Amino acid sequence: MPNRLADSTSPYLLQHKDNPVDWQEWGEEAFAEARRRDVPVLLSVGYAACHWCHVMAHESFEDEEVAAAVNGGFVAVKVDREERPDVDTVYMTATTALTGHGGWPMTCFLTPDAEPFFCGTYFPKPQFLQVLAQVREVWTNQRERVLDSGAHIADRLRQVSVGAAPQPIDEAALGQAVETLAAQFDVARGGFGGAPKFPPSMVLELLLRHHARTGSTDALAMARRTCEAMARGGIYDQLAGGFARYSVDAGWVVPHFEKMLYDNAQLLRVYAHLYRATGDELARRVAAETADFLVRDLRTAEGGFASALDADTDGVEGLTYAWTPAQLVDVLGDDDGRATAALLHVTERGTFEHGSSTLQLLADPADPQWWQDARNLLLENRNGRPQPTRDDKVVTSWNGLAIAGLADAGVILEDSSLVQAARRCAELLVGHHLVDGRLRRSSRDGQVGAANAVADDYGNLAEGLLALHQATGDARWLGVARDLLATAVEQFGDADGGFHDTAADADPLLLRPRSQADNAEPSGQSSIAGALLTCSALTGDTGQRERADAALAASGLLASRDPRFGGWALAVAEAAVAGPLQVAVVGRGPDDDEAAELLAVARRSTSPGLVIAHGSPDEPGHPLLAQRPLVGGRAAAYVCRGFVCDAPVTDAEALAAALGVPLR
Repeated sequence: MPNRLADSTSPYLLQHKDNPVDWQEWGEEAFAEARRRDVPVLLSVGYAACHWCHVMAHESFEDEEVAAAVNGGFVAVKVDREERPDVDTVYMTATTALTGHGGWPMTCFLTPDAEPFFCGTYFPKPQFLQVLAQVREVWTNQRERVLDSGAHIADRLRQVSVGAAPQPIDEAALGQAVETLAAQFDVARGGFGGAPKFPPSMVLELLLRHHARTGSTDALAMARRTCEAMARGGIYDQLAGGFARYSVDAGWVVPHFEKMLYDNAQLLRVYAHLYRATGDELARRVAAETADFLVRDLRTAEGGFASALDADTDGVEGLTYAWTPAQLVDVLGDDDGRATAALLHVTERGTFEHGSSTLQLLADPADPQWWQDARNLLLENRNGRPQPTRDDKVVTSWNGLAIAGLADAGVILEDSSLVQAARRCAELLVGHHLVDGRLRRSSRDGQVGAANAVADDYGNLAEGLLALHQATGDARWLGVARDLLATAVEQFGDADGGFHDTAADADPLLLRPRSQADNAEPSGQSSIAGALLTCSALTGDTGQRERADAALAASGLLASRDPRFGGWALAVAEAAVAGPLQVAVVGRGPDDDEAAELLAVARRSTSPGLVIAHGSPDEPGHPLLAQRPLVGGRAAAYVCRGFVCDAPVTDAEALAAALGVPLR
């Protein structure tokens, strides 16, 4: 008989709807029941693509003995961290503080007032049964001690959640951040630090922007080396495109096989920007293949993008993706199979498990067409294997990142289908996730969830809509982004200039979380700062610029202390220091070839502060096109730096010279 998760829109929660554990969703009803029954709350937090979440589910939550212990002594609450990042942030802070580490599945025991008194992560069944018994014993026999402990922990969490003192991120701070990153850089293998090694998406964007602003060869070298190492390693899907979540080793050989939307959306943008900056063919190919992966494998029927592909297939990690030499020969024949094994470093001993290997393309093949034919055959064969489960909820924030990545890549790669995919996604989010002027966090199969959006949903969606506006010239997206940012400032803004994760009118939690670090994706604070900065340049709104600068200062101390966890704040600061560089291209209509040529030149600029407006003179909804007429009846480009404008130009060569970009 299904438990109380049966009506959820979260695929992760639905995976647990038939557990014998009597799960319910986070909410006041659960805590009211705990007070009525006078029992603690068991809070279990995970996500659909999490390997160890599945392990604990199979070992414990599907087990009748465990279920009897949980149901008899606790109110069981299951949370999808991707649907409720606010709840996850609060209790992950507690878990890290109490144990010295964090991760998922997260297992916390709370008082009926939601105060944590014992936290952990994965527990094997025997240990979990012991923990359940011990927690029940102390709750029954040492109640005052438990309540005092919970109150003390809650008080300490509230103290550490206060924002840091503002510290502006100026040119000197940006230079120091890059020097710090250089000291942590893995020269031999790319990336930063040791195993496990995660794609440093936002740090790579910072390095590309720093190079564009300063000409730093070191910044560009770190970005190029890391991008090439990841693209040639096992963390990148050499057959279907797209990146796995992280590498378990320092050399990018063996991935943790889940493929997340937020990683691939950000890396798509990074590789497209690297190609724009360098003309690197590998960067172009990887950007195109990653975009193909998003559209082919993650796009939903409604036009949004699913959250992830699972790490496991039929409970076995890597089952879909790993190969042996014999399997390659079976598909390609003796000669081509052996040649492909050598090319992709598939050995008899194996680089993964049980004699199988991940695929690495450490050097380009001598015959590209031969490799393309072999790749197609291998992918066709792999598609016949059991496939990982797809978490098909559409998360607002991550889809905002996808819109930005697809819009930028579509422009840079000159692929209008990618811009169209970004537009279709934007229409879904604005049409379904925006309810009575406020965003919801996610939807599934077109049904919007009940969870309200958090700060990064507003920031990342606004960022995506502003990129789409610049790609299409459609004023609608600029207008929606402005409205979202106005709501973000009103509902999430703090008096010190920073931003909270949850809205002012959200249901209260143990504390009001405020994430200042950029981890796997931009924090709410830095994402809103970036969108405010871009929007201010597109509209001339000085108030937005002031709010952006204040938000960056609120992130400044952490970003300067540890740049690896302030990548997006620092990337936005590069744009703030460099810009704004406004280019407005006016033409005689959509078929004006001269306007199209001017626009193509403007898009070659790598300036971090660049914004582009294009359309007809005085076109409604385009502040940068106001009072910008044609020149002698011809299309013209107006270039302004820091709100100081040059004379308009009408030929591509003059615009290229003004922007310092190649004509072709």
